[in-house]
Amino acid sequence: MRTGVDLMRATKPYSKEIPWRSYWGLGQSLLVHGLLVAGVLWAPAYGYWQGWMSQAVLSIFVGLSVVRLFVLFHDYCHGALFRKNKMMKPVMSIFGWYVMAVPSVWRESHNYHHRNNSKLTGSAIGSYPIVSKGVWRVLKPKQQRQIRIVRHPLFMALGLVTTFVLGMCISPFMRDRKSHWTAPVSIFTWWGAFVAIGFLVSWQFALFVWLIPGVVSSAVGSYLFYAQHNFPDAKFRGRREWDFHEAALESSSMFDMHPIMHWFTANIGYHHVHHLNHSIPYYRLPEAMKALPELQSPGRTSWAIRDVIAAFRCQVWDPDVGRMVTFAEADQPQDETASLAAAK
Repeated sequence: MRTGVDLMRATKPYSKEIPWRSYWGLGQSLLVHGLLVAGVLWAPAYGYWQGWMSQAVLSIFVGLSVVRLFVLFHDYCHGALFRKNKMMKPVMSIFGWYVMAVPSVWRESHNYHHRNNSKLTGSAIGSYPIVSKGVWRVLKPKQQRQIRIVRHPLFMALGLVTTFVLGMCISPFMRDRKSHWTAPVSIFTWWGAFVAIGFLVSWQFALFVWLIPGVVSSAVGSYLFYAQHNFPDAKFRGRREWDFHEAALESSSMFDMHPIMHWFTANIGYHHVHHLNHSIPYYRLPEAMKALPELQSPGRTSWAIRDVIAAFRCQVWDPDVGRMVTFAEADQPQDETASLAAAK
Protein backbone atom coordinates (compact mmCIF):
# COMPACT_ATOMS: atom_id res chain seq x y z
CA MET A 1 0.00 0.00 0.00
CA ARG A 2 1.49 3.30 -1.09
CA THR A 3 1.76 6.22 1.31
CA GLY A 4 3.02 9.78 1.28
CA VAL A 5 4.69 11.01 -1.88
CA ASP A 6 4.29 7.64 -3.63
CA LEU A 7 0.52 7.78 -3.20
CA MET A 8 0.47 11.39 -4.31
CA ARG A 9 2.28 10.41 -7.51
CA ALA A 10 -0.24 7.63 -8.12
CA THR A 11 -3.04 10.24 -8.21
CA LYS A 12 -1.36 12.42 -10.84
CA PRO A 13 -2.87 10.69 -13.90
CA TYR A 14 -6.32 11.63 -12.57
CA SER A 15 -5.39 15.30 -12.24
CA LYS A 16 -5.33 15.61 -16.04
CA GLU A 17 -8.24 17.77 -17.08
CA ILE A 18 -10.60 16.58 -19.81
CA PRO A 19 -11.61 19.97 -21.29
CA TRP A 20 -14.86 18.90 -22.95
CA ARG A 21 -16.06 17.39 -19.65
CA SER A 22 -15.24 20.63 -17.83
CA TYR A 23 -17.24 22.74 -20.29
CA TRP A 24 -20.05 20.21 -20.46
CA GLY A 25 -20.23 20.17 -16.66
CA LEU A 26 -20.48 23.96 -16.52
CA GLY A 27 -23.02 24.13 -19.35
CA GLN A 28 -25.10 21.37 -17.79
CA SER A 29 -25.02 23.15 -14.43
CA LEU A 30 -26.08 26.50 -15.88
CA LEU A 31 -28.86 24.84 -17.89
CA VAL A 32 -30.30 23.09 -14.83
CA HIS A 33 -30.00 26.27 -12.79
CA GLY A 34 -31.76 28.28 -15.52
CA LEU A 35 -34.57 25.74 -15.90
CA LEU A 36 -35.18 25.72 -12.15
CA VAL A 37 -35.30 29.53 -12.06
CA ALA A 38 -37.73 29.47 -14.99
CA GLY A 39 -39.84 26.94 -13.09
CA VAL A 40 -40.05 29.32 -10.12
CA LEU A 41 -41.18 32.09 -12.47
CA TRP A 42 -43.87 29.98 -14.18
CA ALA A 43 -45.13 28.06 -11.13
CA PRO A 44 -47.83 30.64 -10.14
CA ALA A 45 -49.66 29.82 -13.39
CA TYR A 46 -50.81 26.56 -11.78
CA GLY A 47 -52.82 28.35 -9.10
CA TYR A 48 -52.17 30.33 -5.93
CA TRP A 49 -51.48 27.59 -3.39
CA GLN A 50 -50.08 25.12 -5.92
CA GLY A 51 -47.83 27.89 -7.21
CA TRP A 52 -46.49 28.77 -3.78
CA MET A 53 -45.81 25.16 -2.91
CA SER A 54 -44.14 24.50 -6.25
CA GLN A 55 -42.02 27.61 -5.88
CA ALA A 56 -40.96 26.60 -2.36
CA VAL A 57 -39.82 23.16 -3.55
CA LEU A 58 -38.13 24.50 -6.67
CA SER A 59 -36.32 27.19 -4.66
CA ILE A 60 -34.60 24.47 -2.63
CA PHE A 61 -33.33 22.87 -5.82
CA VAL A 62 -32.24 26.28 -7.13
CA GLY A 63 -30.15 26.50 -3.95
CA LEU A 64 -28.66 23.06 -4.57
CA SER A 65 -27.77 24.05 -8.13
CA VAL A 66 -25.89 27.03 -6.66
CA VAL A 67 -23.94 24.57 -4.48
CA ARG A 68 -22.85 22.71 -7.63
CA LEU A 69 -21.82 25.95 -9.34
CA PHE A 70 -19.91 26.94 -6.22
CA VAL A 71 -17.94 23.68 -6.26
CA LEU A 72 -17.04 24.30 -9.91
CA PHE A 73 -15.84 27.79 -8.88
CA HIS A 74 -13.89 26.11 -6.06
CA ASP A 75 -12.26 23.68 -8.52
CA TYR A 76 -11.38 26.54 -10.86
CA CYS A 77 -9.66 28.39 -8.01
CA HIS A 78 -7.63 25.23 -7.35
CA GLY A 79 -6.57 25.13 -10.99
CA ALA A 80 -8.44 21.89 -11.64
CA LEU A 81 -10.82 23.32 -14.28
CA PHE A 82 -10.49 25.59 -17.35
CA ARG A 83 -6.70 25.71 -16.96
CA LYS A 84 -5.94 27.02 -20.44
CA ASN A 85 -8.88 29.40 -20.86
CA LYS A 86 -8.05 32.89 -19.62
CA MET A 87 -11.55 34.05 -20.50
CA MET A 88 -12.92 31.98 -17.62
CA LYS A 89 -11.24 34.24 -15.06
CA PRO A 90 -13.81 37.10 -15.31
CA VAL A 91 -16.65 34.56 -15.55
CA MET A 92 -15.60 32.81 -12.35
CA SER A 93 -14.87 36.12 -10.64
CA ILE A 94 -18.44 37.23 -11.33
CA PHE A 95 -19.72 33.98 -9.89
CA GLY A 96 -17.56 34.54 -6.80
CA TRP A 97 -19.34 37.86 -6.34
CA TYR A 98 -22.66 36.09 -6.84
CA VAL A 99 -22.03 33.77 -3.89
CA MET A 100 -20.15 36.34 -1.77
CA ALA A 101 -16.91 34.35 -1.99
CA VAL A 102 -14.70 36.61 -4.09
CA PRO A 103 -11.59 34.90 -5.50
CA SER A 104 -9.06 36.95 -3.48
CA VAL A 105 -10.65 35.89 -0.18
CA TRP A 106 -11.45 32.34 -1.22
CA ARG A 107 -7.95 31.57 -2.49
CA GLU A 108 -6.29 33.07 0.57
CA SER A 109 -8.38 31.25 3.17
CA HIS A 110 -9.00 28.02 1.31
CA ASN A 111 -5.42 27.49 0.20
CA TYR A 112 -4.34 28.00 3.80
CA HIS A 113 -6.90 25.42 4.86
CA HIS A 114 -5.45 22.86 2.44
CA ARG A 115 -1.92 23.49 3.69
CA ASN A 116 -2.93 23.21 7.35
CA ASN A 117 -5.87 20.80 7.38
CA SER A 118 -6.27 19.11 10.81
CA LYS A 119 -3.44 20.95 12.55
CA LEU A 120 -4.43 21.74 16.11
CA THR A 121 -2.73 25.14 15.86
CA GLY A 122 -3.84 27.53 13.15
CA SER A 123 -6.28 25.27 11.30
CA ALA A 124 -9.22 27.58 12.14
CA ILE A 125 -8.24 29.91 9.28
CA GLY A 126 -10.54 28.96 6.42
CA SER A 127 -12.18 26.28 8.55
CA TYR A 128 -13.96 25.67 11.86
CA PRO A 129 -11.86 26.13 15.03
CA ILE A 130 -10.54 22.91 16.59
CA VAL A 131 -8.90 22.77 20.00
CA SER A 132 -7.53 19.95 22.09
CA LYS A 133 -9.04 19.10 25.45
CA GLY A 134 -6.06 20.60 27.26
CA VAL A 135 -6.40 23.91 25.45
CA TRP A 136 -10.19 23.91 25.89
CA ARG A 137 -9.85 23.70 29.67
CA VAL A 138 -7.58 26.75 29.91
CA LEU A 139 -9.58 28.97 27.57
CA LYS A 140 -11.45 31.88 29.08
CA PRO A 141 -15.27 31.59 29.20
CA LYS A 142 -15.58 34.19 26.44
CA GLN A 143 -13.26 32.17 24.17
CA GLN A 144 -15.18 28.98 24.89
CA ARG A 145 -18.46 30.72 24.03
CA GLN A 146 -17.02 31.87 20.71
CA ILE A 147 -16.04 28.31 19.78
CA ARG A 148 -19.44 26.97 20.88
CA ILE A 149 -21.19 29.57 18.72
CA VAL A 150 -19.14 28.92 15.59
CA ARG A 151 -19.62 25.15 15.85
CA HIS A 152 -23.35 25.37 16.62
CA PRO A 153 -25.86 24.00 14.06
CA LEU A 154 -27.73 27.32 14.01
CA PHE A 155 -24.52 29.11 13.01
CA MET A 156 -24.32 26.86 9.93
CA ALA A 157 -28.04 27.13 9.18
CA LEU A 158 -27.56 30.91 9.05
CA GLY A 159 -24.46 30.51 6.88
CA LEU A 160 -25.63 33.19 4.44
CA VAL A 161 -24.89 35.79 7.12
CA THR A 162 -22.42 34.03 9.44
CA THR A 163 -20.18 32.23 6.95
CA PHE A 164 -20.45 34.45 3.89
CA VAL A 165 -21.42 38.01 4.84
CA LEU A 166 -19.35 38.07 8.03
CA GLY A 167 -16.74 35.36 7.46
CA MET A 168 -16.04 35.68 3.74
CA CYS A 169 -16.64 39.40 3.23
CA ILE A 170 -16.55 41.72 6.23
CA SER A 171 -13.81 39.98 8.22
CA PRO A 172 -11.29 39.71 5.33
CA PHE A 173 -12.00 43.30 4.27
CA MET A 174 -11.34 44.59 7.79
CA ARG A 175 -8.10 42.58 7.88
CA ASP A 176 -6.78 43.69 4.48
CA ARG A 177 -8.83 46.36 2.74
CA LYS A 178 -6.48 46.77 -0.19
CA SER A 179 -6.42 43.09 -1.18
CA HIS A 180 -10.08 42.34 -0.47
CA TRP A 181 -11.87 45.51 -1.54
CA THR A 182 -14.22 43.44 -3.72
CA ALA A 183 -15.59 41.58 -0.68
CA PRO A 184 -17.96 44.34 0.55
CA VAL A 185 -18.84 45.08 -3.08
CA SER A 186 -20.12 41.51 -3.37
CA ILE A 187 -22.38 42.07 -0.35
CA PHE A 188 -23.96 45.15 -1.95
CA THR A 189 -24.21 43.31 -5.26
CA TRP A 190 -25.95 40.29 -3.74
CA TRP A 191 -28.45 42.21 -1.64
CA GLY A 192 -28.87 44.85 -4.36
CA ALA A 193 -29.85 42.09 -6.81
CA PHE A 194 -32.42 40.80 -4.33
CA VAL A 195 -33.99 44.26 -4.02
CA ALA A 196 -33.85 44.83 -7.79
CA ILE A 197 -35.62 41.54 -8.53
CA GLY A 198 -38.23 42.41 -5.93
CA PHE A 199 -39.00 45.79 -7.52
CA LEU A 200 -38.67 44.78 -11.17
CA VAL A 201 -40.44 41.40 -11.03
CA SER A 202 -42.06 40.66 -7.67
CA TRP A 203 -41.02 40.15 -4.05
CA GLN A 204 -42.45 36.65 -4.20
CA PHE A 205 -40.16 35.79 -7.12
CA ALA A 206 -37.19 37.43 -5.35
CA LEU A 207 -37.87 35.35 -2.26
CA PHE A 208 -38.02 32.04 -4.10
CA VAL A 209 -35.34 32.61 -6.71
CA TRP A 210 -32.79 34.56 -4.68
CA LEU A 211 -33.18 34.68 -0.91
CA ILE A 212 -34.29 31.10 -0.15
CA PRO A 213 -31.76 29.57 -2.59
CA GLY A 214 -29.09 31.74 -0.95
CA VAL A 215 -30.06 30.48 2.50
CA VAL A 216 -30.20 26.85 1.30
CA SER A 217 -26.90 26.88 -0.60
CA SER A 218 -24.98 28.61 2.18
CA ALA A 219 -26.41 26.31 4.86
CA VAL A 220 -25.67 23.17 2.85
CA GLY A 221 -22.20 24.45 2.00
CA SER A 222 -21.44 25.39 5.60
CA TYR A 223 -22.47 21.98 6.91
CA LEU A 224 -20.62 20.12 4.15
CA PHE A 225 -17.46 21.98 5.01
CA TYR A 226 -17.95 21.18 8.67
CA ALA A 227 -18.75 17.47 8.31
CA GLN A 228 -15.94 16.89 5.84
CA HIS A 229 -13.46 17.55 8.65
CA ASN A 230 -15.49 16.96 11.81
CA PHE A 231 -16.63 13.35 11.89
CA PRO A 232 -16.11 10.52 14.41
CA ASP A 233 -13.06 8.97 12.69
CA ALA A 234 -11.23 12.26 12.09
CA LYS A 235 -7.70 12.56 13.49
CA PHE A 236 -5.89 15.73 14.48
CA ARG A 237 -2.21 16.38 15.16
CA GLY A 238 0.06 19.04 16.58
CA ARG A 239 2.45 20.82 14.22
CA ARG A 240 5.37 18.49 14.93
CA GLU A 241 3.42 15.28 14.30
CA TRP A 242 1.39 16.64 11.39
CA ASP A 243 1.81 15.16 7.91
CA PHE A 244 0.07 16.49 4.80
CA HIS A 245 -0.74 13.12 3.23
CA GLU A 246 -1.87 11.57 6.50
CA ALA A 247 -4.09 14.59 7.17
CA ALA A 248 -5.75 14.24 3.77
CA LEU A 249 -6.67 10.59 4.34
CA GLU A 250 -7.41 10.62 8.08
CA SER A 251 -8.90 14.07 8.59
CA SER A 252 -11.08 14.38 5.48
CA SER A 253 -14.24 12.32 5.12
CA MET A 254 -15.95 10.42 2.35
CA PHE A 255 -19.44 11.95 2.40
CA ASP A 256 -21.78 9.19 1.20
CA MET A 257 -24.76 10.55 -0.74
CA HIS A 258 -27.38 9.55 -3.28
CA PRO A 259 -26.05 9.98 -6.85
CA ILE A 260 -28.37 12.97 -7.32
CA MET A 261 -26.81 14.73 -4.34
CA HIS A 262 -23.33 13.83 -5.57
CA TRP A 263 -24.32 15.63 -8.78
CA PHE A 264 -25.61 18.70 -6.96
CA THR A 265 -22.46 18.82 -4.82
CA ALA A 266 -20.13 18.06 -7.77
CA ASN A 267 -18.50 15.11 -5.98
CA ILE A 268 -17.09 17.25 -3.18
CA GLY A 269 -18.08 14.36 -0.91
CA TYR A 270 -14.95 12.54 -2.14
CA HIS A 271 -13.15 14.94 0.10
CA HIS A 272 -10.23 12.78 1.16
CA VAL A 273 -9.26 12.33 -2.51
CA HIS A 274 -9.64 16.07 -3.12
CA HIS A 275 -7.41 16.93 -0.15
CA LEU A 276 -4.73 14.49 -1.24
CA ASN A 277 -4.59 16.11 -4.69
CA HIS A 278 -6.70 19.23 -5.22
CA SER A 279 -5.74 19.34 -8.91
CA ILE A 280 -8.06 16.43 -9.69
CA PRO A 281 -11.21 17.75 -11.44
CA TYR A 282 -14.45 16.99 -9.65
CA TYR A 283 -15.58 14.54 -12.33
CA ARG A 284 -12.45 12.38 -11.88
CA LEU A 285 -12.56 12.05 -8.08
CA PRO A 286 -14.73 8.87 -8.13
CA GLU A 287 -12.47 7.43 -10.82
CA ALA A 288 -9.36 8.02 -8.70
CA MET A 289 -10.93 6.49 -5.60
CA LYS A 290 -12.08 3.42 -7.52
CA ALA A 291 -8.64 2.87 -9.07
CA LEU A 292 -6.46 3.31 -5.98
CA PRO A 293 -6.97 0.82 -3.11
CA GLU A 294 -5.31 3.22 -0.66
CA LEU A 295 -8.23 5.64 -1.07
CA GLN A 296 -11.01 3.12 -0.51
CA SER A 297 -11.12 2.98 3.31
CA PRO A 298 -11.72 6.57 4.46
CA GLY A 299 -13.67 7.75 7.46
CA ARG A 300 -17.27 8.21 6.36
CA THR A 301 -20.26 10.36 7.08
CA SER A 302 -23.61 10.98 5.35
CA TRP A 303 -26.86 12.95 5.46
CA ALA A 304 -28.41 10.29 7.74
CA ILE A 305 -29.71 11.84 10.97
CA ARG A 306 -27.48 9.62 13.11
CA ASP A 307 -24.41 10.79 11.18
CA VAL A 308 -25.43 14.45 11.41
CA ILE A 309 -25.87 14.11 15.18
CA ALA A 310 -22.54 12.28 15.44
CA ALA A 311 -20.80 15.06 13.49
CA PHE A 312 -22.18 17.77 15.77
CA ARG A 313 -20.98 15.80 18.79
CA CYS A 314 -17.43 16.15 17.45
CA GLN A 315 -16.52 19.28 19.37
CA VAL A 316 -13.12 18.98 21.10
CA TRP A 317 -10.12 16.80 20.22
CA ASP A 318 -9.15 14.47 23.06
CA PRO A 319 -5.65 13.06 22.43
CA ASP A 320 -6.02 10.64 25.37
CA VAL A 321 -8.82 8.68 23.67
CA GLY A 322 -7.82 9.57 20.10
CA ARG A 323 -11.16 11.02 19.00
CA MET A 324 -13.38 14.08 19.11
CA VAL A 325 -15.54 14.42 22.24
CA THR A 326 -18.36 16.73 23.26
CA PHE A 327 -17.88 19.95 25.20
CA ALA A 328 -19.46 18.24 28.21
CA GLU A 329 -17.02 15.32 28.00
CA ALA A 330 -14.09 17.73 27.65
CA ASP A 331 -15.16 19.48 30.87
CA GLN A 332 -15.23 16.26 32.90
CA PRO A 333 -12.34 15.28 35.17
CA GLN A 334 -9.71 13.06 33.57
CA ASP A 335 -10.72 9.83 35.37
CA GLU A 336 -14.39 10.23 34.33
CA THR A 337 -13.40 10.82 30.69
CA ALA A 338 -11.24 7.69 30.67
CA SER A 339 -14.08 5.63 32.16
CA LEU A 340 -16.50 6.86 29.48
CA ALA A 341 -14.00 6.04 26.75
CA ALA A 342 -13.52 2.54 28.12
CA ALA A 343 -17.29 2.01 28.29
CA LYS A 344 -17.70 3.04 24.63
